[in-house]
Amino acid sequence: MCHPIHHFSSTIKISQRGFQIRHRSRATTHHCLVQSSKVEWSGASEATNCWSEKTVNRSQLVAAGGNDMKKKCLDNERDALLLFKASFQDPYDYLSTWRADEHDCCKWSGVTCSNQTGHVTGLDINVYWLEGEISHSLLNLTYLNHLGLYGNAFYGTIPTFIGSLTRLRYLNLGLNHFNGTIPRSIGSLTELSYLSLSYNSLYGTIPPEFGNLTNLQELHLDSVGRCRVEKVEWLSHLSQLEVLVMDGVSLSKANHWVDVISSLPKLSWLSLQRCELSQVMYPYSSSFLNSSSSIHTLYLNDNNLNSSMYRWLFPLTSNSIQILDLTSNMLDGIPKYLGNLCSLEYLYFYNNSAAVKFPDFLNNLSGCTSLSLQELSAQGSQFTGPLSDVIQKFASLRYLYLSDNQLNGSISEKLWELPSLQILDLASNNLTVPSTYHLSGLSYLKYVDLSSCKVGPRFPKWIQTLKNLTSLDLSNTGISDAIPLEFWDMWPSQLEYLNLSSNNISGKVPDLSSNFDKDYSAIDLSSNSFFGSIPNVSSTLSSLNLSRNKFSGGISFICQAVDGFLSFLDLSHNSLTGQLPDCLWHFKYLRVLNLGHNNLFGSLPPSIGSLIQLQVLYVYDNNFSGELPLSLKNCTSLISLNLGANKFSGNVPVWIGENLSGLPVNEQSPWKHPLMFQ
Repeated sequence: MCHPIHHFSSTIKISQRGFQIRHRSRATTHHCLVQSSKVEWSGASEATNCWSEKTVNRSQLVAAGGNDMKKKCLDNERDALLLFKASFQDPYDYLSTWRADEHDCCKWSGVTCSNQTGHVTGLDINVYWLEGEISHSLLNLTYLNHLGLYGNAFYGTIPTFIGSLTRLRYLNLGLNHFNGTIPRSIGSLTELSYLSLSYNSLYGTIPPEFGNLTNLQELHLDSVGRCRVEKVEWLSHLSQLEVLVMDGVSLSKANHWVDVISSLPKLSWLSLQRCELSQVMYPYSSSFLNSSSSIHTLYLNDNNLNSSMYRWLFPLTSNSIQILDLTSNMLDGIPKYLGNLCSLEYLYFYNNSAAVKFPDFLNNLSGCTSLSLQELSAQGSQFTGPLSDVIQKFASLRYLYLSDNQLNGSISEKLWELPSLQILDLASNNLTVPSTYHLSGLSYLKYVDLSSCKVGPRFPKWIQTLKNLTSLDLSNTGISDAIPLEFWDMWPSQLEYLNLSSNNISGKVPDLSSNFDKDYSAIDLSSNSFFGSIPNVSSTLSSLNLSRNKFSGGISFICQAVDGFLSFLDLSHNSLTGQLPDCLWHFKYLRVLNLGHNNLFGSLPPSIGSLIQLQVLYVYDNNFSGELPLSLKNCTSLISLNLGANKFSGNVPVWIGENLSGLPVNEQSPWKHPLMFQ
């Protein structure tokens, strides 16, 4: 099962072995590859991998077809499967069909048989949360060619007898609890085309016997444990290899690894993240000149590399490369030859620790790469200088992430003329955004983050030309102005996120009940000078922060948010008056409620006990009175409660300690005031 991934685009490629789905997201790289369905995630937060193995290959589809003449399974193989099941626990009863009274094991969950002979040929029991050791009974499945045990809790060492299953073409033992060394006997599985040992706790040297696997097309050893490759020559025998993933495997002693990798004629996907490549003394031989690489996806992030690596990167790149990840290294720029990679679509350069002049960086990319590049993710690096007119050359750019750098000067107006731009993130730079932009185009722009840049003091009217925005962040941008009413009218429904916090924006906020009607939308207008009554808002909001303003009047608007998704509501530090309405049963998802520092009065309503997911309740510094409602004891998820500076009466209820056991009363609490009554 692949984990959910935030994505912005996808393509599907059909191949003879299956299909490939390619998703790109903001700034991380996630990928899932399997025998019959190869799923590739790249692009959104830290690089991780996942493998989805709930797949059916073509022989399985045939075996599962409606052939009334197909053979039933053999008795000895059914017995072997029952012995195998007896060796592990099945806590969720996923293998409930594996029963002695069900004679045809070919009908059992995860079992594939040959239609002609009835022999068991495949086991796909992935992500079943099975726990135990692998039983020797598998040796009785002499025709087994597909074994998928991914995503369970098998433990112990990988049994050496696995090398006796010589018909295997597919073996996936990833995401289990295996420890110990990798058995050399796996090198006997010469029919293998797919091998994954990823996400275990193995150690030691990758067996050079893997070089016998000459039919191997995909090898996944990422996060396999504390493993290393001391001599890389065995890889040169894998002439059919298309995908090689070795993230976390130490290559610090693998001299001439570039020569070997470049000799693999079919290699298209190479991931060497966290492989200690900077410690390799001789990454390539002095006579090595081959530059005909077939690699289209290359991940080299987190290797502590400096710019000397570009000498050996050249033979690994060619006009085939589409995705290049150089993040979290120590690179002080890029060479000009990267600007001549005419197929490069996604370049990841974020979190590099060396200073880079951004104009030079763009100029070096300004060859044919500027015509193909769709995403540049370089946030959290040390870019300096302006965002100049050179950016206009990158006409295919869809996603631009440059936040948390040291860019300065005015943002070129040419940026806003990029015809395909959808996402623009320039947050936390020293950039100035002129208020005199005359924009045309940008019909695809959906996401803009200019937070902590210099946008004010006037509210930018050019924002109103961006008719397709779904997310806008202008927080902490020095705006000291009123918002034109037409601003609120320009997005009838599609805006999902608006953050104008930490400015000095004034004026009234109109009725927003018809805006932000996408599920889980969010509004943050905190730390401004908005005044007047709080308007009605859409019931689809998940977060509303109006704190530290000058809002006045009552808060009856919350009773209009019926059956919504609100999980965060902060109205603190305003001048609100009246009682807290007794309609809180609407907020079954509410986790944070902050009404502190207002002029609210009366008792807390009984419906507060309906907030069963509430974790934080602050009503401090108001005029609330009376005893605490007994229903409050239903809020058993509370971890922070502040009732101070009010007029509550009576003793502290005993049930505070009995029912609200999640409230910490020590200084280790993540909240400043986990429990306050004074």
